[in-house]
Amino acid sequence: MEELSGFLAAAAVLFVMAVSAAPHGAEAKTTIEPCSGSDSCPALLGYTLYADMKVSEVAAHFGADPAALLAANALDFEAPGAAHRILPMGLFVRVPTRCACADGVRKSISVRYAARPAETLATVADVVFAGLVSADQIRNENGLASTDPEAPLDAGQKLVIPLPCVCFNSSDNNLPAQYLSYVVQIGDTVPAIAASYETTVTDIMNVNAMGSPAAAPGDILAIPLPACASTFPKSASDHGLIVANGTYVLTAGNCVQCSCGPVSLNLYCTPASLSGSCPRMQCPNSNAMLGNVSTHPTSAGCNVSSCSYGGFVNGTISTSLSTGLQSRCPGPHQFPALTDPPTTVNHDSTYLPPLSAPAPAEAGGVIPAPDSSVQGGSFTLPKVSQANGGPAGSVSAAPSMHIPRQVLPFFISCLVFYLHM
Repeated sequence: MEELSGFLAAAAVLFVMAVSAAPHGAEAKTTIEPCSGSDSCPALLGYTLYADMKVSEVAAHFGADPAALLAANALDFEAPGAAHRILPMGLFVRVPTRCACADGVRKSISVRYAARPAETLATVADVVFAGLVSADQIRNENGLASTDPEAPLDAGQKLVIPLPCVCFNSSDNNLPAQYLSYVVQIGDTVPAIAASYETTVTDIMNVNAMGSPAAAPGDILAIPLPACASTFPKSASDHGLIVANGTYVLTAGNCVQCSCGPVSLNLYCTPASLSGSCPRMQCPNSNAMLGNVSTHPTSAGCNVSSCSYGGFVNGTISTSLSTGLQSRCPGPHQFPALTDPPTTVNHDSTYLPPLSAPAPAEAGGVIPAPDSSVQGGSFTLPKVSQANGGPAGSVSAAPSMHIPRQVLPFFISCLVFYLHM
């Protein structure tokens, strides 16, 4: 008990230090994109895992397809049992979402969450959804009474989770872009964030309508990622498909995989092997299949023929054959590198070893018992390709929390870890 008391005292000191280091009374800022109508567009959410979780559990949090989640992070989505792989606590992933137009602004409102026993609005916001939403935003979206965010919710209570997202016409400085909603962490600076994503401070400031290059923990910044854009007709169910550079998107019922980069920002689609039955993928009046490229050198250059994807229209895979003369024949297409889902994450010294994954019935619930299999170290943001310039949005202030975001999960993790020893 003496060791436990000593730890609790030390944890309390760390907690107080973290609270005092954060700006008191500050309100978290979120970039808002005004909109009209009822359309939706593809966007990405930056999410940091609060515990070891299966790929399928992370996807279930956001109503996403596990394969789509893996594809958005250039993780091997075709590997056997990939959806059941366990991702480590502290891993930063990009979650694909549909950014709807609701109440005159862009936000994702497709996520539904069932409260677990002893959970509160504060823990749902700060722990389960890693600060992507505030307790007050959840309360307002669900028309709940103005109660203490620390008051326990009814077990099983269904909540709509309004998640921040923007699209800005899927462009940045008139170039294709997909937007990532990133929660500023303690210790982050705008220059460091810009460097991590190989963009500029000016671009981030323009996109987020910032008056100065300063962001506080809990602020949510829209980060433009260069992307490959489709030109599918409006009749296609995947009209508006866009793929961030270095990643993949699955479409046409997981029958087609489209990638972007790394050499050029031209969309490249090929058959995927995730679905047992797929529509015909052969180009009309040709033996060429989707993704096939043939070359024929001539004295005038190189005749290049390619079978390209044109969208998923009325349950069919639209393809078209194009032929053109190029100065020289292209080499083999280079795809973004796919890696296995990571099993460990190097954490900063302020992080404890990761907690074990919740059981399937506990996904998104209370923080589980600890697992000390991962060692400490440094933790850096994933890098993406360069983007410059950007549209201006408006920044709104989310009501401030009683405890700064990202501090509460750390404190709870400390208590749970040592109370289970």
